[in-house]
Amino acid sequence: MSGEESKPAVDGNEERIVQVPPSLTVRDLAGLMDVSPIDIIKQMMNDGIMANINQQIDFDTAAIVGSEMGFEIVPELFEEEDAPRAEPGVPPRWRFISDEDPANLRPRPPIVTVLGHVDHGKTTLLDSIRETNVQASEAGGITQHIGAYQIDVQGRKITFLDTPGHEAFTAMRARGAQCTDLVILVVAADDGVMPQTREAIDHARAAQVPILVALNKVDKSNANIDRAKQELADVDLLAEDWGGEVICVPISAKERQGIEELLENIFLVTEVAELKANPDRPAQGTAIEGTLNERQGVTVTLLVQNGTLHIGDVVVIGDRCGKVRAMFDDQGNRIQEAGPSMPVAILGMPSVPTSGDLFEVVESDRVARDLIAVRVDAAREAAKVSPRVITLDDIFQRMQAGDIKELNLVLKADVQGSIEPIAKSLASLGSDDLKVNILHQGTGNISESDVMLAVASSATVIGFNVEIDSAAQRLAEVEAVDVRRYHVIYRLIEDIDKALQGLLEPVYRDVVTGRAEVKAIFRIPRRGSIAGSYVVDGQITRNGLAHVLRGEEQIYEGKIASLKRFTEDVQEVASGYECGIGLEKFNDCQEGDVIECYQKEQV
Repeated sequence: MSGEESKPAVDGNEERIVQVPPSLTVRDLAGLMDVSPIDIIKQMMNDGIMANINQQIDFDTAAIVGSEMGFEIVPELFEEEDAPRAEPGVPPRWRFISDEDPANLRPRPPIVTVLGHVDHGKTTLLDSIRETNVQASEAGGITQHIGAYQIDVQGRKITFLDTPGHEAFTAMRARGAQCTDLVILVVAADDGVMPQTREAIDHARAAQVPILVALNKVDKSNANIDRAKQELADVDLLAEDWGGEVICVPISAKERQGIEELLENIFLVTEVAELKANPDRPAQGTAIEGTLNERQGVTVTLLVQNGTLHIGDVVVIGDRCGKVRAMFDDQGNRIQEAGPSMPVAILGMPSVPTSGDLFEVVESDRVARDLIAVRVDAAREAAKVSPRVITLDDIFQRMQAGDIKELNLVLKADVQGSIEPIAKSLASLGSDDLKVNILHQGTGNISESDVMLAVASSATVIGFNVEIDSAAQRLAEVEAVDVRRYHVIYRLIEDIDKALQGLLEPVYRDVVTGRAEVKAIFRIPRRGSIAGSYVVDGQITRNGLAHVLRGEEQIYEGKIASLKRFTEDVQEVASGYECGIGLEKFNDCQEGDVIECYQKEQV
């Protein structure tokens, strides 16, 4: 359906009135307006808004798009007591089911991710949980590893995501994937809270996911459960038996002690969230991982989060599409369908998608191609508009526009003694409209994990007396993350304070675009001198900024007033050509001087 076909005819000032809720997806808005979702996506692109068919949009955005397409968008009427109330510590509902009819929703299994410090027993715990649930007939066989698996606990199911760590967990979230109901934090009772433990906690909190602590290795002679709980309390994870709200389960993954209690507590923590999905609709979810081998071709692990996936379904994953030719569960068994919260491996994709890409089932190959074309155009347009991450330069404007209420920061410093005064000073800044929220703080250089957390949470990375790793630098450049490093505490605090008040001036650096060597000086009456020059590299631009270097010393900074090739005025002269350069209010060039043309670039 083209944009012209779907746009309703409007006679004079008559507009079709459409009631919409405070937030909804592009697909749902299209259904209410009875137009193609692709036409809405195109209209949003024209307005500078990048969105996919499952993107959540607010009422104001829907009203603008609807008005431009000939509709009058009005708020949906509902009884206040029917509005859902958020419980403390309960994760946000899946974006996929936020606007499903409640009558169509059915309970679904919880989805759990295991995080923690290296060597604290994450892999051993996952292996123990899985092996205790492998059927006897498969005890001697090899089960298929698909990056996620589902177990059965007395007729109730739990899905575990086998991610390598919090970096992968956050990388998926950075791509829009919200696919965890609960994080199990593994803490070794003999080791306590370690740096990676703190990172995992901060990544889980940034994702607004509840945390359940598994105190592992309690069978060891040097285990100290009370000390581990004290260290957890120091990072605001207070155990229930200490008067807090965090469930801590003592386990030994190696000896398989406490595993059943841990599984029961998973149900206990997730029951309050009333996890539901609609199984009677086309499937939607997230691509967990993908592999390529010569025998089977591309195998993709999908986590179905809403709907049911069937053999033969046409699936769009990111900017790729294919048809499900075969489907396997985590035991390697061929299956015909997969419902909500179920991980499956599928065959039929032409190439390996990116981990964290969202997937959805569409009606046909034609619809899939149209949707991919829109996504490719949207990605191309997204490169032209402002980045989705938030910088200190635009934080105040984003707050005034109503986009944000917090300045998220990732803070790294050289020593712990520096972090505490900085964090305390930052906490006192801002107002009720715009506050500072430190997502993660730690010592050491700025790492790739820090930048990935900033990408996923629209945060700024602040470093004090630290460097940035090369991999982190590359990622920050690709994702346009604002990374700022300081060596003076008061300058750091001052910049954040100014950013919150909209007073921060951007920082610029000089980027040389061309160099010319002066070969001769021509004196022109009443006009001063012209430097006859040879452009060594780059290009010289008329009205551009210029430095004049004499040896190692800079003797002039100003502007190029005139630029000539022979007797003709020109706008620019490229490398390998001669030209005459006149400098504004400067007539003291000498043979051998170097004229640098440069431009100011915002850091």
